Amino acid sequence: MISATILAKNGKKHIQEVLSSLQFLDEVILLDNGSTDGTVEIAAKFANVKIYTQEGFEGFGKAHQAMEALAKNDWILSIDADEVVSTALAAEITAEALDENTVYKIRFDNYYMRQHIKGCGWSPDYKYRLYNRKVTGFDDREVHENIKLDGLKTKELKSSAKHYSFDSGADFLRKIQNYSDLYAKEYAGKKSSSPSKAIFRSFFAFFKSYILQKGFLDGYGGFIVSCYNAQWVFWKYIKLYEINKKLK
Repeated sequence: MISATILAKNGKKHIQEVLSSLQFLDEVILLDNGSTDGTVEIAAKFANVKIYTQEGFEGFGKAHQAMEALAKNDWILSIDADEVVSTALAAEITAEALDENTVYKIRFDNYYMRQHIKGCGWSPDYKYRLYNRKVTGFDDREVHENIKLDGLKTKELKSSAKHYSFDSGADFLRKIQNYSDLYAKEYAGKKSSSPSKAIFRSFFAFFKSYILQKGFLDGYGGFIVSCYNAQWVFWKYIKLYEINKKLK
């Protein structure tokens, strides 16, 4: 048996489709971080969904750890509130003879404004998402958290999931603000930074995304995603630089 875990905040736009795709599982743990848009009300309509409320936010890693502890099953399928499991992937997971010493990775097709982005380093995009909590779990990182793989085997599932990464430029700006804050907080006093580092790293991030990873082939979407990649890098280093200055 498998429990899905979802961390949600104001995910009304996609949560109906996300939860509908998870009805093949007997349990979905939804940890809500203060939604005000009706996300919780939609989730409550699904019989297999158990809703919990999170007080405060200590980072994504610890949120995942909290959700896996709430699950009744040892097998955990980690899904975001904007990710939809395909019918083919659901069937593959159901048919898979799961090995508790193996962590399974899933291919995600990433979308910007409903456009499937194939460049910018967004495709192929594999993430480790199916694991047994008896032998592993998420690390403590505040952002870009990962399942710990030490000493474990890995296996790639054949079918994919759909990821509605961003629906507008405003989504990009909100994520840049949130993720850059978390990055600076996590590495304050541990990593060095400077304005010049922010500039050069962000410039290379755009060049890598738009040119080397062929984001230009995705037209407007590829350009915006490449700008996001550059801006995220710029602001995470600027915020880290400012926090480090205060610590000194």
